[in-house]
Amino acid sequence: MRAAPLSTAGGTTREPDTTAPARPALILAIICVSYFMVILDNSIVFTALPQIRDAMGFSQTGLSWITNAYVLVFGGLLLLGARAGDLFGHRRMFLFSLIVFSVTSLLVGAAQTDWWLIGARALQGVGAAVLAPSALSLLTRSFAEGRARDRAMAAYSAVAGIGAALGLVVGGLVADLISWRAGFLLNVPIGVLMMALAVRFLPETVRQQGRFDVPGALFATLGSTSLVLGIVEAADRGWTAGFTVVLLVAGAVVLGLFVLAERRAVQPIVPLRLFASRERGGAYLARMLYMGGMMGFFFFTAQFLQGVYDWTPLRAGLAFLPMTLVNFAFAVAGPRLLDRVGASVTLGTGTVLTAIGMVWLSRLGLDTPYATGVALPMAVIGAGQGLALAPLTSSGVAGVSPADVGAGSGLVNTVHQIGSALSLSILTALAAAVSTGTAAADIADRTGTALTGAAVLLVLAALAVLTLVLPARASRTSRIE
Repeated sequence: MRAAPLSTAGGTTREPDTTAPARPALILAIICVSYFMVILDNSIVFTALPQIRDAMGFSQTGLSWITNAYVLVFGGLLLLGARAGDLFGHRRMFLFSLIVFSVTSLLVGAAQTDWWLIGARALQGVGAAVLAPSALSLLTRSFAEGRARDRAMAAYSAVAGIGAALGLVVGGLVADLISWRAGFLLNVPIGVLMMALAVRFLPETVRQQGRFDVPGALFATLGSTSLVLGIVEAADRGWTAGFTVVLLVAGAVVLGLFVLAERRAVQPIVPLRLFASRERGGAYLARMLYMGGMMGFFFFTAQFLQGVYDWTPLRAGLAFLPMTLVNFAFAVAGPRLLDRVGASVTLGTGTVLTAIGMVWLSRLGLDTPYATGVALPMAVIGAGQGLALAPLTSSGVAGVSPADVGAGSGLVNTVHQIGSALSLSILTALAAAVSTGTAAADIADRTGTALTGAAVLLVLAALAVLTLVLPARASRTSRIE
């Protein structure tokens, strides 16, 4: 598919390479499989956490850094990764990210110490930070706004939901039968295959002239990292401890400097005009809250199944099948539902269903039966996620001008990852405050506390959708008609 030249404020543009054949279905497949690999690695580790904790001596709060090291770097550098795609071409950066992600996956699989594992996970986040916005930008440019893009977004968003859920199953399977390391080593052959296909079939996008907004990228990364570190420290030292307060205040100040830097930058990594749309602003807020609640669900439920039910990693992974299968069914039906009832009904129903399922699941305890206390609410959560993510993603890039596609795509992924890291840190701090004296009871009570917090986040996400996104979407649709 030939990409149209973009007009830019920073200079001239260069025509993209148009030698690749126009094969939208194949382009979508390459993008979705590559993005699937990134999302899978966000959750594949959850069912292996007890094994990793025992092998490397992690504390409960330290264990959260296996996830946070990845999602913080992922989220913090996403905006810079999106800008790199604008300047150097999204296909070129897509290929670069596949190389980085594959090599660092090998390093994670070979980790021998806790610092090695966390460091390699952070480096994985660098690759993911370039891949995710490049993938979404390639998709946005390959499918025109309207029905074609909505259907492509449905597939892309299905990957986000299914990849997260399936990662738990795959992680449990390989951890039980082989090793937790095998889940990461799988990325190497998949990454090599995607590189070969991308070189052959993905079209290059136009390259804009300009420069990197380095201060903006540094402020965004340092500010969010400081906030997350402060919240994690609160679990160990308390919310009023001097070091905790310094980190939280520093994070807030640095994020304030980020906003000032973006207002003054000639070519900001986050053009503040992206927030001028009520629909997009609401979608960013809802996505941050929604993914924060879901991250807590994956992190704590996987440990509950192994620590309270005493299940193996394989059985714990398979326990997520009710969610995975229902999520898959609704994601597959998503394009037809979007055509039949519209994105607004689908999005509103999906977020409300997810919140209901999480409230139900948060009632679990030591004596909760799996079938009615875990599997059924999981199925409700899976249905909600299968419905919600595609239209939420579409609202996050609705009406973005061609010149802002990279930044808009990066911002959607940034709020996704930063929301996950911040919320997981908060939920971990809440859970760490619970102590009963026995291991299984501690895990059960901590999980219940964390999932109650996750339910609150999802209720707030549903309110943001109902009061901000849907009214603005209805107004935009009426203007188009």
